[in-house]
Amino acid sequence: MSPWLAGEAPAAGDKRHAPATQRNRDAIADVLAAHLPGAGDVLEVASGSGEHILHFAARFPALVWRPSDPDPAALRSIAAWAAEAALPNLAPPLRIDAADADWPATQADAMLCINMVHISPWPATLGLMRGAGRLLPAGGLLYLYGPYVQAGVETAPSNRAFDESLRARDPAWGLRHVDDVAAAGRAEGLRLDHVIAMPANNLSLIFRRDPPPG
Repeated sequence: MSPWLAGEAPAAGDKRHAPATQRNRDAIADVLAAHLPGAGDVLEVASGSGEHILHFAARFPALVWRPSDPDPAALRSIAAWAAEAALPNLAPPLRIDAADADWPATQADAMLCINMVHISPWPATLGLMRGAGRLLPAGGLLYLYGPYVQAGVETAPSNRAFDESLRARDPAWGLRHVDDVAAAGRAEGLRLDHVIAMPANNLSLIFRRDPPPG
């Protein structure tokens, strides 16, 4: 499911605009700066409008950034923003549905997924974890961002209201519990290393790929 369905609007031509991107992209980039590899390929799952990955590609020029999304309108938006920016380290978008068993990608040194987990059915998160377990090397980063429910932490009233509105739109959507997401990761060899509080009651979840057994 593409995040642009939950808050983005047309910009110009095929480009979509997500106002939240302007508010959170620098805070996310600051966290990524402490955890990304120095070089290599970064695959974004559910790139939506493409504005986040455009910002990250400009900020981290030593990395190759590969956007993806399952939605044709999102793919057109990503391509339109990328054509305008003409960044040499921003690859053409791939069509990837996180829930699919097969992806048109064979490896990634790091992966990120912003604001998808709560705006998609749970099988999309399970598929994301399978894909990360399959593509990432030992120690590779999987970065998730969005609103979550956290044990021992009171859920903000705005997040509770957001959760209700999501479930009203689609019963398969809604805020996920960090513990459930961590368990889905562990099943695919991914360890939750850090949970970082972010502005506007969001969290950054930092997963690392464990070495294969043996």
